[in-house]
Amino acid sequence: MMRTTRIVSITLPPPLFEQAQTIAKEENRTMSELVREALRRYQREREWQELQAYGRVAAERAGVRTEEGVVRAIHDLRQQQNAPRRRAAKRS
Repeated sequence: MMRTTRIVSITLPPPLFEQAQTIAKEENRTMSELVREALRRYQREREWQELQAYGRVAAERAGVRTEEGVVRAIHDLRQQQNAPRRRAAKRS
């Protein structure tokens, strides 16, 4: 039978290891579950940071510098997208 998991060996400084053991015990988790959850959270945080970086670059290109600018840009875009529909509805 093929394993669906892989075994990984990691090293931790003693204080961090003790903290991890304490958390695992408090949450009734194994160390493996704790590390898996930590990696999932780390990955989500990285994805969020990448999305924020993308947004900053896109905002800079669009000349948007404030949250008000974002709202205005969204409003303007929606107006542009809805304009053809309004014209078509008037013709009907």
